[in-house]
Amino acid sequence: MCPQDLFAPDPAPSQETSGPRPPLAESLRPQTLNDVVGQGHLLGPGKPLRLAFDSGKPHSMILWGPPGVGKTTLARLTARAFDADFIALSAVLSGVKDIREAVDRARMNQRTACSTILFVDEVHRFNKSQQDAFLPHVESGLFTFIGATTENPSFEVVGALLSRAQVYVLKSLTEEDLIRLMQRALQKLPGLRLASGVDALLAGHADGDARKLLNLLEQLHTAARTAAVETVDAAFVENALAQSLRRFDKGGEAFYDQISALHKSVRGSDPDAALYWLVRMFDGGADPRYLGRRLVRMASEDIGLADPRALRLALDAVETYERLGSPEGELALAQACLYLACAPKSNAAYVAYNAARAFVQSHPSNEVPMHLRNAPTRLMKTLGYGRAYRYAHDEPEAYAAGERYFPEDVTPQRFYLPTPRGLEARIAERLAYLRQLDDAADKD
Repeated sequence: MCPQDLFAPDPAPSQETSGPRPPLAESLRPQTLNDVVGQGHLLGPGKPLRLAFDSGKPHSMILWGPPGVGKTTLARLTARAFDADFIALSAVLSGVKDIREAVDRARMNQRTACSTILFVDEVHRFNKSQQDAFLPHVESGLFTFIGATTENPSFEVVGALLSRAQVYVLKSLTEEDLIRLMQRALQKLPGLRLASGVDALLAGHADGDARKLLNLLEQLHTAARTAAVETVDAAFVENALAQSLRRFDKGGEAFYDQISALHKSVRGSDPDAALYWLVRMFDGGADPRYLGRRLVRMASEDIGLADPRALRLALDAVETYERLGSPEGELALAQACLYLACAPKSNAAYVAYNAARAFVQSHPSNEVPMHLRNAPTRLMKTLGYGRAYRYAHDEPEAYAAGERYFPEDVTPQRFYLPTPRGLEARIAERLAYLRQLDDAADKD
């Protein structure tokens, strides 16, 4: 047996002892897998994590998911299931000294035939050297490593450690999951009664986070007792709870996922979905100026010359936001977002730019043809600079048919291929006509 039971329930408070009541989230922490709310894709019959528990042999793992979905709980349950000593470190608060102490404790456990599970919360906060320090001990079997992270482990966990751990992806709790958890919590909060529909409202406030839901219920319980309210309705909830932002990690996985969804909705010409993601990001605290820059990028990348007005409108929206600020300026960004989603789409300019860039990088710096060079001095004219240059405005239709503008030793390229959409359809017609003039001039 291991030296301590970290899962023994707290003793019931006696009349002689009084102290602060543990947080609701702690008192409701599941004691068995069957108590866990949500994560059915991992814990249901025959599912990966359930099979891992049933195997009787622990293995190292990374638990990846948003806050409040049970990562720490699952790590603790793993230690309990395998009768292991549970050592918990927080990458935010722990340093080299704490890691060494954990290793020493695991070695003591090994001498007494007790297995050890080392749990590192927010493992992505450890740097590469700190993460590498776990590798030899994981390989030797000194302890089973469990890391928890809200960030994509592909980017935040070193490859060597990642290759030695199974990654399990945890999901946000659904409204049904949260309401089921709420029903359990209400048994611990005597006197708190919710009016019809309030459970769904609180689930929306919690935004998939069980810990946040339980904290909200505790706040609501205290506010209801203070105001002597017997039944809490929607109006009381909105007044009692401070406005809470949705889960949104600036610069993290959710941030880039939502930016991607916004960009792809605009590209896919779905104005309603585009507006939804834009407002979601406003609601989550994203910097509107950053979103404005992204809209400008979309105007160039996904619309381009199919509707040149899109770029100007996006720039105007950014300028309007700079003048008005929030929340008035956000309307201009929303207007630009809707316009971009509805505009005809073309990535021809984006493709042409990338093709030209790749061509230039893969070829030498060829000389500028003499007829295209500027000749501001007599010497340069004598040397032939600008000789035989055809001034397009003096040519029929202001076009020097058959003239070459690429370097002499470079085959003319076709980077820009306009689409048949929006203004680009007319551009394509114009370019086709000019090339007919080139062909006729070559024949002559």
